[in-house]
Amino acid sequence: MQNNKIEIQKTEILSDNWYTLKKITFGIHKKDGTVETQSREAYDRGNGAVILLYNITSKTVILTKQFRMPTYINGNSTGMMIEACAGLLDNDHPEECIKRETEEETGYKISKAEKIFEAYMSPGSVTEILHFFVAEYSNEMKTSKGGGLADEGEEIEVLEIDFEKALEMIDTGEINDAKTIMLLQHLRIKNRL
Repeated sequence: MQNNKIEIQKTEILSDNWYTLKKITFGIHKKDGTVETQSREAYDRGNGAVILLYNITSKTVILTKQFRMPTYINGNSTGMMIEACAGLLDNDHPEECIKRETEEETGYKISKAEKIFEAYMSPGSVTEILHFFVAEYSNEMKTSKGGGLADEGEEIEVLEIDFEKALEMIDTGEINDAKTIMLLQHLRIKNRL
């Protein structure tokens, strides 16, 4: 993973508990021709996928609500977040991952997901690339109550929300998850609902 401007000099594992935190020391070639040694920490949790289910007829979207510890320790008094369904790839193809996560978390079984883009979500500190999907849903696709996997400690509430209300919830701060905001805005920009 070398290029002509970066020379990795040392990589240390600082933590390999939940995911992997690495400290990378590297030389970076500056525009003036000098080489400066720097070090950065990078958190590797793997790549993921996220999906927004939408219903054209009812003009609704399916979102989830669950506890997120990092938000709790950074000012979210309840730690609860309203989000689009998402999960880690776990060596799966992104579309296969998001189909599995959709059924586990929301209870909807989708046969096709449309990939719209991929993005680094926090490139200053996290290695993750997130694959973004959208898919239409209908009541007939509901196969279970969803809620996530108990053996993974998931306790997920499934929410069906009017699309316009979801957009208002961005303004009020009720929805403040970046991936969810990006997907809702995508539907708005593309006039899907």
